[in-house]
This record gives sequence, structure tokens and C-alpha cells, in this order.
Amino acid sequence: MEHSAIQLILQAGYLVKAVFVILLFFSIVSWTIIFYKWRYFSRADKETNTFYRTYESTRDPKDLISLSKKYSVSPLANLFKSVYLEKTYSERDELKRMLKRYSALEAAKLERYLNFLATTGSTTPFIGLFGTVWGIMNSFRGIGGAGSASLAVVAPGIAEALIATAIGLAAAIPAVIAYNYYLSRANRMIIETEDFAEELVDYILRH
Repeated sequence: MEHSAIQLILQAGYLVKAVFVILLFFSIVSWTIIFYKWRYFSRADKETNTFYRTYESTRDPKDLISLSKKYSVSPLANLFKSVYLEKTYSERDELKRMLKRYSALEAAKLERYLNFLATTGSTTPFIGLFGTVWGIMNSFRGIGGAGSASLAVVAPGIAEALIATAIGLAAAIPAVIAYNYYLSRANRMIIETEDFAEELVDYILRH
């Protein structure tokens, strides 16, 4: 190919190159978050299932506290450990408020960094489009300077401009898919945590 994608990027103007750099930043950070959240949710699911099975089978506070100290990612384990060890409550309503507060903290952990994926999915196509529009404007300036509108003159500039849109979409699509997927997993675990908090009221008061 006379004009490869890399060549077109290198030959682009400074503003279009700045757009490429911004899109590359969003893409790298998004993929880092995607892999991080995959490991995080996988570990949280595994720890939560093990912890809840132990809770159902033994109901021994000592065993549960020991297990919860090892399972630092599980929302259920963290909720149990935080509330059971604090012991600053004196009545049921106060305990419920404490459980609600710690449940909200665990929900925030599950949803952490997802906003960046949403931002990437919503903004990078427009950033890429801006680079495209600017690149096309430069192409028309080139046509005016060359005094010719032949395909050989127009095609490289148009291709250079459209690459910005392509990169913007390449950054946005995985981010949107990952955001929706991880948000659904987070919502499911938040519901599980809230249900477990309801169970803990009687358990903690009894023990």
C-alpha cells in the first residue's frame, strides 16, 4: 500500500495527531480497566460463593470472621467483618443503618472505574469525529493549494481524516460493551449484598 494507516497517522497534522494520542490514552486506560474488573469480579464471585456456603453450613462467628479476613474482595465477607467487629450498635435500627452504610461502600467498590468506561464510550466517537472534520478541512485546503481535485490529491487526506473516526469507534465499542456487562454484574452483587444484610440483622443480634 502506498499509504498505510501508520504512514497516514505520521503524516497527519499536529491537531489530528493530538486527537490520536487522546484516543490512544482512552483506549489503553479502558482496556486496563476491562482486564482489571474481569479479575476483580471473578475473584469476588469465587470468594462470595465460598463465604456464603460457610455461612450457611456453620454459622460459627469465629470461622466466619477468620474467613472474612482472608476474603478481602467479597462484598459479603467485607460486610460481615466490618459490622460484626465494630460492635458500636445498641439496637436493631442502628444496626440496620450501619449495614446499609457498609453495603453502600461495597457497592461503590463494585462500581469503581466503570464511569471511565461510560465516559470513553460516549466521548471518543465525537473526539474521533472532530479529528475527521479537521482532517477533511486540511484536505480541502490542500486541494485549493494544489489547484486540483483529483483522486490522487484527495484520497490520502480523506483517508487520514477517517482514521480518526475509526480509532474513536475502536476505543468506544469495547468500552460500551464492558461497561454494560460489568454494570450488570455489579448490580447483581449489590442485590446479593443487600439481601445478605437483611439476614445479618438477626444473626448479629443473636450472636
